[in-house]
Amino acid sequence: MKLSRILVVSWALVVAMLCAHLGYLVSTKRFAPDTDIMALLPAQERDPVLQQAFGHMVDAAQQKLIVVIGAPDWTGAKLAADAYLAALATHEDILRPDVGLGSKSPQDWLAVFNDHRDILMTAADESALRARGGEQWAQLALAQLQSPFGGPRLGPWKDDPFGLFAGWAQERARETPVRPRDGRLFVGDGNFQYVVMPMTLRQPAFALHTQEAIGPALEKARAAALASVPGARVLEAGVVLHAAAAGKQAGREVSTIGIGSLIGIALLVWFAFRSFKPIAYLALLIGVGCLGALSISLLVFGRVHLLTLVFGATLIGVAQDYGIYFLCRRLAANPSTSSTRLLRDLLPSLLLTLIAAAIGYLGLALTPFPGLRQMAVFSVTGLVFAWLTVICWYPTLVGPTSFAAGDAAARWGRLLGHWPVPKARRGWLIASVVAACVLATGWARLGVNDDLRSLQNPPRDLIAQQQQVGALLDAPTPVQFFLVRGADAEAVLQREEALKRALAPLIAAGSLGGVQAISNWVPSAKSQASRKQALDESLLGTNGALPLLARQLGEGDDWVRLARARNADKETLQVDAFLAAPVSEPFRHLWLGDAEGGKASIVALRGLRLGEIARIQQAGVGLPGVQWVDKVAEISSVLSRYRRYMGWALLGSYLAVFCLLSLRYRGGAWRVIAPAVTGSAVTLAILGLIGQPLQLFHLLALMLLLGIGVDYGVFFQERSGRRSEGAAWMAVTLSAGATLLSFGLLSLSRTPALQAFGTTMLLGTALVWVLVPCFGQRPHVSGAGDAVVPAVAA
Repeated sequence: MKLSRILVVSWALVVAMLCAHLGYLVSTKRFAPDTDIMALLPAQERDPVLQQAFGHMVDAAQQKLIVVIGAPDWTGAKLAADAYLAALATHEDILRPDVGLGSKSPQDWLAVFNDHRDILMTAADESALRARGGEQWAQLALAQLQSPFGGPRLGPWKDDPFGLFAGWAQERARETPVRPRDGRLFVGDGNFQYVVMPMTLRQPAFALHTQEAIGPALEKARAAALASVPGARVLEAGVVLHAAAAGKQAGREVSTIGIGSLIGIALLVWFAFRSFKPIAYLALLIGVGCLGALSISLLVFGRVHLLTLVFGATLIGVAQDYGIYFLCRRLAANPSTSSTRLLRDLLPSLLLTLIAAAIGYLGLALTPFPGLRQMAVFSVTGLVFAWLTVICWYPTLVGPTSFAAGDAAARWGRLLGHWPVPKARRGWLIASVVAACVLATGWARLGVNDDLRSLQNPPRDLIAQQQQVGALLDAPTPVQFFLVRGADAEAVLQREEALKRALAPLIAAGSLGGVQAISNWVPSAKSQASRKQALDESLLGTNGALPLLARQLGEGDDWVRLARARNADKETLQVDAFLAAPVSEPFRHLWLGDAEGGKASIVALRGLRLGEIARIQQAGVGLPGVQWVDKVAEISSVLSRYRRYMGWALLGSYLAVFCLLSLRYRGGAWRVIAPAVTGSAVTLAILGLIGQPLQLFHLLALMLLLGIGVDYGVFFQERSGRRSEGAAWMAVTLSAGATLLSFGLLSLSRTPALQAFGTTMLLGTALVWVLVPCFGQRPHVSGAGDAVVPAVAA
């Protein structure tokens, strides 16, 4: 069997296995694109506890959906809320309303603290306990007993005559403006009264089927609420809403980029060849490339991110280069030359283009982002499968008579006769100086922006609702908090208390709304012991406030004796007991528990103002075991660090590719790489002139532009006569046109990172296409017009 037959059959078997694998995944519903944006971000390699803390905050938020329904009066708000819940009743498999949260009384919520109520007090009451005498406390208790406005009570007056536990409970209640009312949760803003309805997702928030189902379900419920109470206000906030919006947007972009590129390439190819055969050949090549990329990526990673598919759609603009190059050279070749012989002649240049493009794509793998590594594997695998399709199948599929003879290649070659070639003349020198000044201005104006927020573009209505809900509920931010660590739970609680004392002046000044911490509910054992001692001295002693109060009220000694016994025999309140109680549910995510041989917790911040972050961060400086966490700033720092790293990696890639090219082109290697170098430099200048700051994704695009630019340089250099020169320019133009279409559409993406990538590729590819003939060495042609003196000889 001939080698060509072996290659055809072997590659057919490989493609059949890929189809079977993908068919199995689809039939068993194992192919579900991942839409978790966190999968694209770097893991915290240096501090696993920090990553665990952030995971706790995110996990606590991502499975929750908060619905706030308001009306000018409480009755209207309840009616609208009932209509909303009724419409959601058929979707309990996806979303479960937490309707029981508002049905418990304060006594039910605080039952776990009944045996510890004497030592639960505010910081202000604790200070007063040591500063005031027994007589003062007795008079205060009498005044509260006799006053009709003595404040709310949590149980009999005798159980808390000095109001210490009641004051502590009120302070805990002030951690949120939400209150129970008529078996619901209530909050108001002065104009509207709202029913607050926390809901829990029963399916993963980032699962595609969850995101597809949640939108219609909420739309139906929203319409029901507004129909029942015209003028009602419905606010919804949750991670799943942002994930669904991102998934929907990415899905649209997959269709736009992929289908748009295919249509554009089909039109380009038909216009060039006036035949549908090349379209079928290229469709086959692109299909096998995408099939192989998807199958191998699923084998390696288990799941493929949806943004990987969006980015992978750009493969269409690159993988087709190999097919276009072969088809153009086949069109221009002598009919007596077999396709197998033609492939043998083209194999060195095809191999060079594959390696150069792979170097560009593999630049993605140098970043710490798992999503970008996945994109690198997807892209390189797709290129390899497309390249092997050309090698194994094209010599058999595309023969000398596959295209009608014509002068298409010659027409493209004649266009080069009108292409400007730089010369050492006065006009060119003046133009070069002016261009250099403009470029220098652009480079000087080129700034940088590594802020993670610049890579996000969520829908404005979702952001507005999130902000309104956050303001109503006074919810803490999940991405900025203090991480507290210690050898055991007691050390963590003591360090939390020290941090709260440091933050107290900022809270008093209004720079910070407040804090949420486990030590708010469970004081450290040290604090509990200190308070017990203060109670014995100030309230329960012989001359303490309670004996004085008992005598004034004519009570017997039993009241005082029972209070002393309760205080003496009281066990220390433990974190585990609090976490097991229903009241802890909204705060359990603050306790990390075991962490790297110790314990850890989170102190969350309410009412955080961006302008006060520096002062708040400074409050924790110098406190043992306390660390400020700002995930946005941290990831932005990583982006900055790797942007600089990728800049050096880009220079290293250019050097590696130049050395690779020198093996074949020797002194003429600079002609191949010069268009990519010049195009990249001019692209950076244009970015500076239009005011677009440089970020990591611009450099990743420049890394890819290196591979594409070298492709075009190789195509143009690998020619040996007028017919091959026309075929080379035809291949370069068709490839550039297809790349401009695919990356041009990517620059229209609403995802800022992809938009930056696409804009850079759009500018760079156009520039490289213009510059390739300027640097290409024209072949020496004999009188017959086809004599060969290879361009590789510099």
